[in-house]
Amino acid sequence: MTETDEIVVIRPWRTRWVSSVVAVVLIVVFAVVSVLLRSSNTGVIFRLSDQIAMMGVGVVLAAAALLFATPRVRADANGVEVRNVLVGRKFAWEEVLSVSFPDGASFARLELPEDEYYGVLAIQAFDRERAVESVRALRRLHKQARAGR
Repeated sequence: MTETDEIVVIRPWRTRWVSSVVAVVLIVVFAVVSVLLRSSNTGVIFRLSDQIAMMGVGVVLAAAALLFATPRVRADANGVEVRNVLVGRKFAWEEVLSVSFPDGASFARLELPEDEYYGVLAIQAFDRERAVESVRALRRLHKQARAGR
């Protein structure tokens, strides 16, 4: 594989761990609450369907927490594909002016023409050194693509 055949895949690291832990905690908490619903003496009669619904709410909330682990960047000599939490978009390197990580920002971004930018949630300040390495890798690919025109 030559240098121009390089493929860079970036995913958030710490956010994946945090969202996984939060998802597990949500499942456990809602499971405990659903079990304790029948034995609580609140004056309200809870049935099996209420317990199942409570577990369902826990599963939905856990799935929502896991959505924050889905951002990804895939870049090669042709361009960069950015998948954020729910949507993704592909950019040719010709469309991208630069890859930046502004001071104080939570995540990196692709600078686009006409003062627009596209957030890259896969590269987060929370990941510290991994974020720096990821931005450098994208900048290297961007520079190679621009030089190869």
